[in-house]
Amino acid sequence: MTNLAHISDIHLAPLPPVRPRDLLSKRITGFLNWKLKRNRTLDGDGLASLIRHMRSQEPDIVAVTGDLTNLALDAEIDNAGRWLETVGTPEAVCVCPGNHDAYVPGTLEKALERWDGYITGETVTQAPFPYVRRVGDVAVIACSSAISTPPFFAAGRFEQAQAQRLARCLDVLGEAGYFRVVMIHHPPNVEDRNYRLGLWGAQLFRDVVAEHGAEVILHGHTHKSTIHSIPGPSMDVPVIGVAAAGAAQGGTHDDPARYNLFRIEKSGNGWSCTMREYGFQRLGSEIVMRLQMRIY
Repeated sequence: MTNLAHISDIHLAPLPPVRPRDLLSKRITGFLNWKLKRNRTLDGDGLASLIRHMRSQEPDIVAVTGDLTNLALDAEIDNAGRWLETVGTPEAVCVCPGNHDAYVPGTLEKALERWDGYITGETVTQAPFPYVRRVGDVAVIACSSAISTPPFFAAGRFEQAQAQRLARCLDVLGEAGYFRVVMIHHPPNVEDRNYRLGLWGAQLFRDVVAEHGAEVILHGHTHKSTIHSIPGPSMDVPVIGVAAAGAAQGGTHDDPARYNLFRIEKSGNGWSCTMREYGFQRLGSEIVMRLQMRIY
């Protein structure tokens, strides 16, 4: 049996000191958003408790689906690297980037360099995404939808070249009998279709999965706990979003901080996969199991 934990949208707080020259870009809108809204709904206390609780479950691997930072400042990228060390070793934690990690041009490259072993794995070409982590019978395939966008946009992109590499990964891992978990920051399902905020190339992503298959898709970005599906070759593939791990318990803008834990094992010629959602309620400071459901 393999235990996989999924967290997303860390948005590490507090925001480090911001120099005036840092705001000569799209960051000015993000900084104002933080001051007016985010600093009241995201904090670090709940995140620390959530990570302690998650680590007590002894997951074999932790999937982090992006947005570790807020404005992708150099100090934030460094802080995120140190935070990842508190989650686990590079071998036990894998990251795909979010739109906030690519907030302005050049920041994604800095994150890839700083987070190093946490955001790398086996690849089919020299391109960094998708990369693969294999743990037991589970293969985690980390895609990237992170791009820099204009002000008031938070969209992601999935392009043809990455689609071709993802198809190869899915084929090879499927033939080898792995339970294929695809992680991407932006949701690919039609329910979250939005030109300004959604995934550009979502149909392409769905086409790849429909032809080549996958067992589960994990994403973040919406700051909501959601369960949808997209077509696969023979049956629908679950698409599961998790609430922001950095959200405050008492906030009203987002769901409270949560993580999902998947228990995956072979069952005859198929799979057994159970998901448990842990996190805070709107009121109170206790972390509870909010949901348990059979995926397979």
